[in-house]
Amino acid sequence: MHLTEIINLPVRGGDGHRYGRVRELVIEPEQDANLVRQLIYAHDGNLWQVPLRLLGVDLEGMTVDMRQVSPVPMQTNSGHLLLRRDVLDQQIIDVNGRKVVRVNDVGLETLPRDGGLELRAQQVEIGVSGALRRLLQDAVPRRWLAPASTWVAPRTIPWRTFDLVETDPSRRMKLQITYQALGRLHPADAADIMEELAPAEREAVFGSLDSEVAADILGEVSPKMQRSLIEGLESERAADIIEEMEPDEAADVLAELPEEQSEQILREMKATEREDVADLLEYPENTAGGRMTTDFLALNENATAAAAVAAARSYQGQIAGVTTVFLLNGERQLVGMVPIGRILLGTPASLLRDMAEEPISVERNREEKDVAELFNKYNLLALPVVDEQKRMLGVVTVDDVIAWLSGR
Repeated sequence: MHLTEIINLPVRGGDGHRYGRVRELVIEPEQDANLVRQLIYAHDGNLWQVPLRLLGVDLEGMTVDMRQVSPVPMQTNSGHLLLRRDVLDQQIIDVNGRKVVRVNDVGLETLPRDGGLELRAQQVEIGVSGALRRLLQDAVPRRWLAPASTWVAPRTIPWRTFDLVETDPSRRMKLQITYQALGRLHPADAADIMEELAPAEREAVFGSLDSEVAADILGEVSPKMQRSLIEGLESERAADIIEEMEPDEAADVLAELPEEQSEQILREMKATEREDVADLLEYPENTAGGRMTTDFLALNENATAAAAVAAARSYQGQIAGVTTVFLLNGERQLVGMVPIGRILLGTPASLLRDMAEEPISVERNREEKDVAELFNKYNLLALPVVDEQKRMLGVVTVDDVIAWLSGR
């Protein structure tokens, strides 16, 4: 059955006594994610609530075991999810479809339990069939609703695979809605979903995400949205998220904020991350220095392949972006660069300098168009940035070049 078919059904006791009409079905997510545990019904203009001990339900009415319970005036709390109020017409995140959609109905199933029945939410309907059922709810006999809605193929999402967009912070906390499924998506797909949300919903979802997931998504959205998302957070929370970003991305985000807010967030950051980001903010945005990250893997020129593997294992940055090990002399001057693949093919005792390539680098003040030309000319994955004495300062990666060339 569907929620729209159950709303307004007569509620009867096992002895046939009529109590009223169904107004709401209540789930307590902290107890059971999809079990309907409470029934709210209307009688003489008042709303009453009773634990749902279901004996039977069809299009003629709902039969409830009332022998050991007494109805009380409606008294739901913020930990309750009311299907009609909180789910119908609400925006949800369709994780599988990677988009934001609106709920038109809820599919319910009865299952045998302890000599009676339990009622569970199994899916939400997001297509035309659910909307048609809603439209016809008060216009045709109830027995016609289901056949009429089958004129159009239903579009459904299983109950377990969507996240409800909740804007009330207290309800988010008590319902423990942390948008974990959103965090399993690729950050680019999650960013697309964030773009689809209305501002209030976007702020609510972003504020509930794990800091690492939020940082990944923040790196994928437009600068305008980055500013909007960060401005809606307390400085301490914003600092936790920005600390999880690559230093160059973090610097780009802070550069978009008002100076006072940017400085407040920097003060809340841990010392190491703060220093890296503050150094990058000193460079003009459209230069090699402004585009580089200070997270890179560099070793002494006399290091071995085994040392490189050990360094990669203990590397604290994003390992997916490490394509090259840079070789430095005692003055931290760049003297060579070794592709990771070449290191893996060598023996543990092989010296990195013996497999190194002549370094191609760029000065920190060179414009980004010059950086892009070097990537294109030499087919690079990473380009080291150096100062006037050839000391290595950072690295520009190919994904950064693609991002700024695409206007992101």
